Amino acid sequence: MKITSQIRLPIDAEMELFEKKFSKSMSSQVALLNRITHYVVNRKGKQMRPMFVFLIAKMLGDGEVKERTYRGASVIELIHTATLVHDDVVDDSNRRRGFFSLNALWKNKIAVLVGDYLLSKGLLLSIDNDDFDLLKIISVAVREMSEGELLQIEKARRLDITEDVYFDIIRQKTATLIAACCAMGAQSVYASEKAVEQMRHFGELIGIAFQIKDDLFDYGEEKIGKPTGIDIKEQKMTLPLIHTLNTVSDKDRRWLINSVKNHNKDKQRVKEVIQFVKDSGGLDYAVSKMKEYQTKAMALLQPYPKSPYKDSLELMVNYVIERKK
Repeated sequence: MKITSQIRLPIDAEMELFEKKFSKSMSSQVALLNRITHYVVNRKGKQMRPMFVFLIAKMLGDGEVKERTYRGASVIELIHTATLVHDDVVDDSNRRRGFFSLNALWKNKIAVLVGDYLLSKGLLLSIDNDDFDLLKIISVAVREMSEGELLQIEKARRLDITEDVYFDIIRQKTATLIAACCAMGAQSVYASEKAVEQMRHFGELIGIAFQIKDDLFDYGEEKIGKPTGIDIKEQKMTLPLIHTLNTVSDKDRRWLINSVKNHNKDKQRVKEVIQFVKDSGGLDYAVSKMKEYQTKAMALLQPYPKSPYKDSLELMVNYVIERKK
């Protein structure tokens, strides 16, 4: 059995029902919109976000979920999908998860309007049901994601990112959404304030480990979800590179910065940068940091009694750092 299917096993029934409710939550009177949202629903990824919502809701809610757990998971997916649609427009990207992006098929104007529509559907789903506590969780996440993206744009131009700034960026850009899923699961079953905050922190730790794993793919030798060296070509500052820049001699640092800034399209030079980062211990350092976050996340699950949901969450933590793409 695939590990993702194994993780999903204790919430299989909930996930099936969620998919039906999620499709329904997108419906519109406009035929064009329905055609586009049908396309969106049918090219879903691994669905890690709703899985976090349901696993945590069931772990904290004695195996039960509430109707608002489904709404919480739908709000997260609606608003997350809206941000992805807008991201593809901003990045001028034609592909998403191996399919054509909305802007590739329907052009930017329609993609932006669909993103706005999904955002409003998410907001109204919460407001119409008085789920203001759930709406606050996702609204804070969207604000942080936007700030993280803008912070990265501001800092990346100068290639002088410190490790602290890097962690600030990925905490906001990537980890905040997984943190929101985990807080959402807890809040949806009316868990205590302390438990909600613990689960939010749990999601944040996993999100950071997830991003470091993504960084490591750029230096991998095996066939993975993206080609190696792509982050260097795009001048993205990853943890292995940041650590190397901050620990090597001034001469090597100048060579590295020059390579990333001015020779990032030169395949041979990119290969040399990858090898240099490996030889300088940048990769080993990033792996050790990733495992540190994994250990901290696991520790937060320890106080909870053994259950299939806790087992699946532990599997999820391990999957995040062992995945191949």
